[in-house]
Amino acid sequence: MAKATRKRGGSRPNDRRAADQLFDRELDHLPLEARWREWMHRVEATIFAASEPVGRETLAKIVGKSCTIDLLIDDIREELRGRPYDLVAVAGGFRHLTRPAYADAIRAAVVGSNEKTADLTQSEVLVLMCIAYFQPITRGELSSFFGKEISRDLIGHLRGAKLIASGPRSPTPGAPYTYVTTKEFLLEFGLDTLRDLPDFEALEDAGLLSKEKLLAGDIMPDFADCKEDI
Repeated sequence: MAKATRKRGGSRPNDRRAADQLFDRELDHLPLEARWREWMHRVEATIFAASEPVGRETLAKIVGKSCTIDLLIDDIREELRGRPYDLVAVAGGFRHLTRPAYADAIRAAVVGSNEKTADLTQSEVLVLMCIAYFQPITRGELSSFFGKEISRDLIGHLRGAKLIASGPRSPTPGAPYTYVTTKEFLLEFGLDTLRDLPDFEALEDAGLLSKEKLLAGDIMPDFADCKEDI
């Protein structure tokens, strides 16, 4: 009986490989236009069914080798024009997101529901913004910039919301932990990568995304102004 059980269990990877071989990715029997349409449907259905953003590598498994994922996504998005939701690049993959114009309606609909969203104070938002632009950064460096101690409780709340995590230890005395943003941060704010942060490339080109200039006060006006609000 034990041998029979092992044999059945050991056959499952082979079964999966056989199923993969039976799945027709190429659809060579279809005309080009119908083939492209079917690939669009497969990609959109897969993204719709997923609980997290779906990456290009995953989507490539369900379309033909000649299919360009980005062109396919462009065509899907074109068909979604005028709909209350869109297909967007976020956290390294693609997912369906409702359009900002319907944010108030959605908030009104979920009041009192079990939907969980990050509930941050203004101070927490400002600290999170600073971490996002200048990571990895220590709590001491954050405190030096804002001119007052950034409490462990504040950092703990951001960690509890899974918006930040511990980064590498700083090479400064005592080797304190640094903090970095997470994939959940990208999801929460609808960003594909950190380069999608407002003005990121302009600040980078100007050489302002450095902690040395942050602590010296040689930074963008928005950050200088926010020091008074925390």
